[in-house]
Amino acid sequence: MSRRRPARVERTRTRGGGGRAPRPARGHPPRRPHPPGARYRTGPDGVAGTNFALWAGGAEAVELCLFDEEERETRHPLTELTHEIWHGFLPGVRPGRRYGYRVHGRWDPWSGARWNPAKLLLDPYARAVDGDFGRRTEPAGPGTALPAQLYGHVRDWPDQHLADTVRDNRDSAPFVPKGVVVGEDAGEEGDDEWRDDRRPKTPWPDSVLYELHVRGFTMRHPGIPERLRGTYAGLAHPAALDHLVRLGVTAVELLPVHQFAHEDHLVRRGLRNYWGYNSIGYFAPHAGYAATGTRGQQVGEFKRMVRALHDAGIEVILDVVYNHTAEAGEMGPTLSLRGIDNRGYYRLAGDARRYADYTGCGNTLHVVQPHVLRLITDSLRYWVTEMGVDGFRFDLAAALARSMHDVDMLSPFLAVIAQDPVLRRVKLIAEPWDVGSGGYQVGAFPPLWTEWNDRYRDTVRDFWRGAQHDVRDLGYRLSGSSDLYAWGGRRPYASVNFITAHDGFTLRDLVTYEHKRNGDNGENNRDGNNDNRSWNCGAEGETDDPEVTALRHRQLRNFLTTLLLSTGVPMLVAGDEMGRTQHGNNNAYCQDNPTGWLDWSLLEDPRWRPLADLTARLITLRRAHPVLRRRAFFSGRPHEQGGLRDLAWFTADGTEMTEQDWYTPGATLGMYLSGNDISQRDERGVRIVDDSFLAVLHAAARPREITLPGPPWAQTYELLVDTAREEQPTAGEPPCPAGGTRTLEGRSVVLFRAVPG
Repeated sequence: MSRRRPARVERTRTRGGGGRAPRPARGHPPRRPHPPGARYRTGPDGVAGTNFALWAGGAEAVELCLFDEEERETRHPLTELTHEIWHGFLPGVRPGRRYGYRVHGRWDPWSGARWNPAKLLLDPYARAVDGDFGRRTEPAGPGTALPAQLYGHVRDWPDQHLADTVRDNRDSAPFVPKGVVVGEDAGEEGDDEWRDDRRPKTPWPDSVLYELHVRGFTMRHPGIPERLRGTYAGLAHPAALDHLVRLGVTAVELLPVHQFAHEDHLVRRGLRNYWGYNSIGYFAPHAGYAATGTRGQQVGEFKRMVRALHDAGIEVILDVVYNHTAEAGEMGPTLSLRGIDNRGYYRLAGDARRYADYTGCGNTLHVVQPHVLRLITDSLRYWVTEMGVDGFRFDLAAALARSMHDVDMLSPFLAVIAQDPVLRRVKLIAEPWDVGSGGYQVGAFPPLWTEWNDRYRDTVRDFWRGAQHDVRDLGYRLSGSSDLYAWGGRRPYASVNFITAHDGFTLRDLVTYEHKRNGDNGENNRDGNNDNRSWNCGAEGETDDPEVTALRHRQLRNFLTTLLLSTGVPMLVAGDEMGRTQHGNNNAYCQDNPTGWLDWSLLEDPRWRPLADLTARLITLRRAHPVLRRRAFFSGRPHEQGGLRDLAWFTADGTEMTEQDWYTPGATLGMYLSGNDISQRDERGVRIVDDSFLAVLHAAARPREITLPGPPWAQTYELLVDTAREEQPTAGEPPCPAGGTRTLEGRSVVLFRAVPG
């Protein structure tokens, strides 16, 4: 076996320690413990350099390691210590310089101490990262593992149940990425670049979210130059923006763009982490999505992407993973926080050798610790104030809301967010659960937050597959889920309504498969959710049967129409509007290939283009009518003397629902939204008046004759949407008389505009 020659190491000291480091002139900027990270600046006497600051509670010593172009390492002990922050100023260190840390301390895994100076550690505050773990940019072949040197313990120790207790003294520097010093002017934006008046600032009720993956959305787009595909620059390209604008969405919700790492078990199978829910750098845009370079250029490229989206009227929301890191459990690699202060950054179990795992990913950040809370909030503010983003979706947010053990809505994390002058003003979306005891918290987050509403997802799926006995739950979901959110001043837009998300079947697969097909993930189809609430419409998988195909297309139209007519904030998943498929894989987290990427040829396919047209039509309708974008919950009462109820429910017979009707088995529900009885007023205090609408949802397989409500609800009804038809109604169709009948095709939605007398 060949031996790797160790890199030449030079040791110097910052001021007070002697050595080779160039001494700054008199009056150089003082070494500062704040802000954390690497900050390049010029002092009052013109001496330029970088201040480095690292919180490492309990450490015995910290070495800053600088790397040149030949990977030669120079170590500078940080001798200044202020409140457990090790810091020092190095003149001459300019933007683009790569660095890492080595932290010295005890090795005592039984007490949670896992310091190992042989491991080069990524700065938690690094604003850019260059390189990848193991130095791989493409998937390795099956059977190839991450380098064993990445682990603080001897990964391949014969006695595996003790392996994490045996320290590995081999140098990890050749196998790890380095932080990059980034100048304050990265991206060349002015001081007012992210002013409020230059952001879209779409109100919550008017928002339509579009969840997408930077790489997957752009990799196969024929209008994006090949060199830009899979990158931030690709998403900023006019070809990508044109689709978003034409569709009408108001915000993109980007799957994780923090620097992340690939798990060893994936690398061994020749795969890689595609979704990115494995963060290791909370300030750094993931370098793998940069077209312009990784020595800090990714920062400017990300900013330019945000600016291009803003110019198109589209907000940018980041899916962020502050609940755990890529270091996994005690058998995971030592990449950053574990080697800086394992006991300070992570929640440890009663046996301090183990981790408290509320995330299912091996570890949980210890958010009640002040320095960890600061790391998270500093990161959030950085992405808002310096990178320009407009909000965040918090993965497994319940894990962040835990105090010592239980989920606590008065937890330090939620309290800090609520009073922060920057963060309380941006869009905050909780994934309101984790995998720990008591972790399911849908409807429980405080008023500042919106939530992914999986109750909406499950109810709508069940309704359209015929698995509900009555329509009680559907009524709540269509009207804003007041049973979950009508408390503490919360509004209907607290509910982010979705039918699909990145995690699970695509919309097309939801009507094509009843059983997941995750064999390509290499886990013998054990991964992914088994409770999909899907229905294949009579045949498992793709089929040429015209009846099954027609029914599937109708079901897709039913789902999209239901979603975009519901009160709350709708969230679409990129590609669902054009019939994207993952061929039954409901957990494509490791499919960085055409399975996980959008197939843009679907937009040119006459079988799928009408679906995209319907989606855009529904979003346009929603944007045009405030009655579909409620800012307050329905009261079920008139708001003006002689008016109608703002919301009324009807049976298929055209009569108003009684209490008994809600409990009667049935699959047809009429929902009347009165535009003349909206409680809200505009910015000038004038009462808002809109058209009135009647939507009828019919989930039974057989056609059903319905009676349209008579006066005073309307004189006639103008048909706007009929999901039984691929081509939607036009303005030339004759109106339907109030009190008249109409036959609904099996499993369809109709939407009427109620025309008054």
